[in-house]
Amino acid sequence: QVQLVESGGGLVQVGGSLRLSCAASGLTFSRYAMGWFRQAPGKEREFVAAISLTGGSTYDADSVKGRFTISRDNAKNTVYLQMNSLKPEDTAVYYCAAKRVIVARSPREYDYWGQGTQVTVSS
Repeated sequence: QVQLVESGGGLVQVGGSLRLSCAASGLTFSRYAMGWFRQAPGKEREFVAAISLTGGSTYDADSVKGRFTISRDNAKNTVYLQMNSLKPEDTAVYYCAAKRVIVARSPREYDYWGQGTQVTVSS
C-alpha cells in the first residue's frame, strides 16, 4: 500500500524552471530518506538528489549542482525537486524513491519507487 506519486513534469524551454512533487502514502514519511533519480532513453538510471529524514542534509549530482534543489515537507508527506536553468540533457523520466532512515546515492538501496514523471527540455 506504500505509494509514491510524482507530479509536475512537462515540457519546458531551455533555461526554464519546473518543480516536481512526490506525494507519499502508506509509510511513516519522516522515517524515510528521499531521493530523486532520472532515466533517459538508452541510459542507466542515475542519481539526481537526496535528502535526509528532516531535511538537514541534502546531496545532489554534479550535473545538477547549483540548478536543482531538493526539499521536503514532512507535514505534507511530500518531497520536491525544484529545477532551474534547465538544459536539454535534463530530459528524462524523473522518479522519486524512499529509503529507510539513512540517505544514499545508489538506487539499489531504496525501498520504494514512484512511477515517474516525464521532463522534456526543448533546445
